[in-house]
Amino acid sequence: MDNLTFEQIRLPQHVAIIMDGNGRWAQLRGKHRTFGHKAGAQAVREAVTFARKKGIQSLTLFAFSSENWKRPEQEVSVLMELFFTVLKREVKKLHKHNVRLRIIGDTSGFSEKLQQRIHEAEAMTADNTALTLNIAANYGGRWDITQAAKQLAQAVEEGKLKADDITESMLAEQLTLTDQPVPDLLIRTGGEHRISNFLLWQLAYAEYYFTDVLWPDFDAAAFAQAIADFSCRERRFGLTSAQVQQAILNTDITSGE
Repeated sequence: MDNLTFEQIRLPQHVAIIMDGNGRWAQLRGKHRTFGHKAGAQAVREAVTFARKKGIQSLTLFAFSSENWKRPEQEVSVLMELFFTVLKREVKKLHKHNVRLRIIGDTSGFSEKLQQRIHEAEAMTADNTALTLNIAANYGGRWDITQAAKQLAQAVEEGKLKADDITESMLAEQLTLTDQPVPDLLIRTGGEHRISNFLLWQLAYAEYYFTDVLWPDFDAAAFAQAIADFSCRERRFGLTSAQVQQAILNTDITSGE
């Protein structure tokens, strides 16, 4: 590989992905938008497998934003049903592969049945260490910052904290994902070039990578290309992005190859 080793590639510790393009993917095939969401579930499996094998510590997927409630009722209903089904079907597989599952967002907006399923899934995988998979559901970056501010305001009201003592780090400690590395790479599929109220605070210093690939088509090769681009932004070894991408694809740290 022209003297390029996998160890030389700067891997992100925490990758965040806006999974965009499910609906358009389905429509291009003459299908209903919900067909695309179901196809997107397979892309999630591939992304999780890739991240775990490559030694990425955290993977955060934007599954359902707080604004998505405005979508057609049928689509929202299918998304909720799919979320519940995937949780039920996939959690044992995640546990088997030592993946910890976290759901971030305002889960109080979900049905009691779904909230219970979330609690059970998180409890089962709580001690796993190979990868932390965060699913952002009913999540918004402004909501995240607002709920953090409310917690600090409550502490001030109770006399536990003075307003003048509040620092950036104090606020950060109240946000979701505070126990994990800060996201250093954001990927958005589907051709859009915005972050859509996703992890507004946490992504302040992340590298952004936008691709026209629609989410159901985002496979290991596409993920490797994003990592190669991330690596080459800081470290250039005189090689092409395609060569770095191939080195990533050819290496599986779980097998020691």
